[in-house]
Order: sequence, then C-alpha cells, then structure tokens
Amino acid sequence: MKNTIRKRTYAAVYRLLDRVSPIDGDCGKLCGSACCCAGEEDAAAKDLDLGIYLLPGEDKLFAKRGGSFEWNVIRAEDGDFPDSWRGKVYFIRCKTPPRCERRMRPLQCRFFPLAPHLLADGALKLILFPMEHLPYTCPLISERYPLSTDFIRASYTVWRRLIRDPLIRDLVAYDSRDRNTDELVFLDL
Repeated sequence: MKNTIRKRTYAAVYRLLDRVSPIDGDCGKLCGSACCCAGEEDAAAKDLDLGIYLLPGEDKLFAKRGGSFEWNVIRAEDGDFPDSWRGKVYFIRCKTPPRCERRMRPLQCRFFPLAPHLLADGALKLILFPMEHLPYTCPLISERYPLSTDFIRASYTVWRRLIRDPLIRDLVAYDSRDRNTDELVFLDL
C-alpha cells in the first residue's frame, strides 16, 4: 500500500498535535484511561481485539521491534478497509497501558474523541467519535465535555492535510458512508 505522506510530514503532524489536548488537563483522570485500558479488568472485554491501526505510512515513525507497542500485521483485503487498500495494515497495542510513551501515541489516539467525516458533497467535518463503536464509555463524549478550541482546530488542520492522500481520503469516505448523520455530533470550528 503506497501512500503520499512522507515521514517528515507525519513527524510535523505529531509535533502540532503534541501542543494541544482535548481538555485542560489529563482526560484519562476522568475515566481511568478507559481508551488505553478498556477491558483490562473485564474478562469479556479481554477477548476483544483492542488497539489502534496506523494510517498508511504512519508506521515509518515507529520502531517495529522493542518499544512500547505490540505489533500485528493484517492484510487490508482481510479487514474492514476500503477496496483501494491493499497489502499490510499495522495494528498496534500499548504494552503497558495506561503508561504509554505519550510522545509516540498514534494519530488515532491523538485525535480522540474526534473523528473525521466527509459529507455527501465532500466537505470535511469533525464529529465526536460515535459511542456505539466503543467498548468503553468516554466521558468527553457521553457527558459532552467542552473540548479545547485549539485541539479542534489543530485536528481539523491535520485532517485537511491527511485526506489529500487518496488512501486516507478513501478510508474517511468509507467510514463516513456507514454513519447515520442524524445521530452524529458535529463540531463547529
């Protein structure tokens, strides 16, 4: 799978997102770091395949041996990905939740609880991640905590850049088609 985003662009995106946070403070203190530890105590949830997949080319920033993550490789054709995705997709899990190496959090973690959504006309919007797709409760979503304007703007800026890559745009469009827009929480910029 060939993407158009270079390693240095991903590094710049990481630096930008390092400067913002969803709220003033550590949101993990609100929920016991549920997004990092979901299922650690719940026997039923332990069987879930919890982790994060990396966007195409994002793996260039990580050491695949050692480090903070367990790595799995799946074939895009075997997963729930757009038809344009072919070959390897990297799926990672933090080895020591919730004590991950914050500066190396994948993009999906850095954006949370936001998700990109493409409208029928192709316009990019940010939404709160739909709760029905989570194996845990996130108070930022369920209690509608006011999110930092800087965090929302930085996330939007990054997604506008990322969706220039055809594979990432295809993924965002693919995920957007499956959503009921009447149930989404759209964020204003």
